[in-house]
Amino acid sequence: MPLFKTIKLSSSTIFIWKITESASALAQDIVLNENSLERLQNMKSEAHQCGFLSIRQLLKTTGYSDDHLYYDEFGKPHLNDENYISITHSFEFSAIIISNQKVGIDVEKQREKIKLIANKFCDFELESLQQNNSNYVKKLTVIWGAKEAVFKIKNERGISFKNHIKVLPFEMEDTKTVAAFNFNSKRQQLEIYFIEIENYMLVYAFESSQLR
Repeated sequence: MPLFKTIKLSSSTIFIWKITESASALAQDIVLNENSLERLQNMKSEAHQCGFLSIRQLLKTTGYSDDHLYYDEFGKPHLNDENYISITHSFEFSAIIISNQKVGIDVEKQREKIKLIANKFCDFELESLQQNNSNYVKKLTVIWGAKEAVFKIKNERGISFKNHIKVLPFEMEDTKTVAAFNFNSKRQQLEIYFIEIENYMLVYAFESSQLR
């Protein structure tokens, strides 16, 4: 389908695509550079192909093309101008955020199985969560998405979601929280925002404390 939703912030814009097409349909009117074409051809899963191509459709929607996007040695995406970009896709949804500040974004499907791995990415966060609460899976999904978003900003080898990124307690109606990052003597607080879209959680993070 066409662009699903656009969220305009003061310094950033989020573009969301709901993936309902086949990979071949998503590939229409998209020009890929040599590296991207090779990456696409090496993807064995059509779901991965659709995620990859829907990101390029989003880029096209914003006026960018595949040639404007490149990846550094750590796999972090960059635009060839002064703007920052972060990208994400999960099953039915993909999203990009373009900003004049460092930013990270993640979209995650809400699934019960996240309960089974909570202790692998959560530490003190579990103290404020109640397993019998109706929002337990939602909150775990936000916490995972927040840590993914922070990691996409920091993008350093050796960062542990459990040990180096802490998400402060929050309520779902808050739609925001704070993450504390502590790694290699670097300490920082990052702003976290989250939005529920159908059965997915969209989470994004900013380094700056400036008003959005």
